[in-house]
Amino acid sequence: MKNEFNVLDYGAVGDGIMDCTDAVQRALDDAAMCCGKVIVPPGRYVVGHLKMHGQGVSLEGVSAWSYRSDGASVFCLKTCKEDSMIDITGAFGCAIRGMCLCGNGLVTTDGQPVHGVKLYWDKYNGGSEEDTPIIDDCRIGGFSGDGVHLEHIWCFSIRHSMFHHNGQNGLFIDGWDGFVMDNWFSYNERWGIKGGNVVASITATGNRVEWNYRGGFCFPFGDSYNLTGNFFDRSHGPAVELGGDKKVALVSVTGNIFRRSGAYLEGYPTKNTGCHVLLRNCSNMTLSGNTMRVGRNDGGGGVLSPDYGIVIEDSKGCIIRNNTMMDGARKKLIVAQNNTDCLIDDNLGSLADANWQSGSELLN
Repeated sequence: MKNEFNVLDYGAVGDGIMDCTDAVQRALDDAAMCCGKVIVPPGRYVVGHLKMHGQGVSLEGVSAWSYRSDGASVFCLKTCKEDSMIDITGAFGCAIRGMCLCGNGLVTTDGQPVHGVKLYWDKYNGGSEEDTPIIDDCRIGGFSGDGVHLEHIWCFSIRHSMFHHNGQNGLFIDGWDGFVMDNWFSYNERWGIKGGNVVASITATGNRVEWNYRGGFCFPFGDSYNLTGNFFDRSHGPAVELGGDKKVALVSVTGNIFRRSGAYLEGYPTKNTGCHVLLRNCSNMTLSGNTMRVGRNDGGGGVLSPDYGIVIEDSKGCIIRNNTMMDGARKKLIVAQNNTDCLIDDNLGSLADANWQSGSELLN
């Protein structure tokens, strides 16, 4: 039985001109009948809204993308009525591999933002089983909404991909049980990763998170986060923000690099946000073995930031220890207010003055 479906066989043409939406959708529909694979050869395919469905369907292209180049197999968004290029709701166990998705900054015909990939249920466990999508080796950018929007998600894996220049967040998560590993989150208008109403059981490891204009990772409510070995560079707010009006608990933040955080803070609703790490209403959390340093823009221009290294407020039972913070902040390395039973010590560091230079223009 045939289980591989090439979009060229359905009439798609990768010339960047012809509308290939119907051709690609017919290939996806056939693949949904047999846990099939839809193959996208190198080319630029103009598409609107696409729907993945069925069990175990994969959409696979030839990646070959770089930091500034789209790569080989590219979907380019045209005007559409729906709020996503690819809807994976109900496509249990689906995979998107080796694809470049370009949003071109477009909104829907009624002015709503468009996400690159979207999963949406109207309630948690809306599909009555684990969703388990995989996004691997993809470049997703230029969408007016989120690069990937997962709302009421249950189980997912996002690996070795780039989420860039999206009008909202690189990745939006409302749900739980996810692995986010070895990705780039670059130049998104809000956060690299933004949590929704509930975010739980997330492992984020080995990601580069840079130049996002609201901040790096933000999880306002939930528990069980393992944030290990990430590189945060020039967040225009906190590189990591946890908690707020609701509680965040059971967290390990270890072995990360925090560089040049807290650059621009206009419109932020809370104080002390010009920092590497902002913790509010947290409990049972360890922040240890991280390295932090101030900096300016590439080439030495821009504002020297952040003012503060770590800000922890209204928290209980947390350990902040053994972090290195040489030239780690401009005003104060650690701001601790209204905390209970927290251990904060053995953090080695120093403040940087207004004339601070790294010694290399490329490293400011």
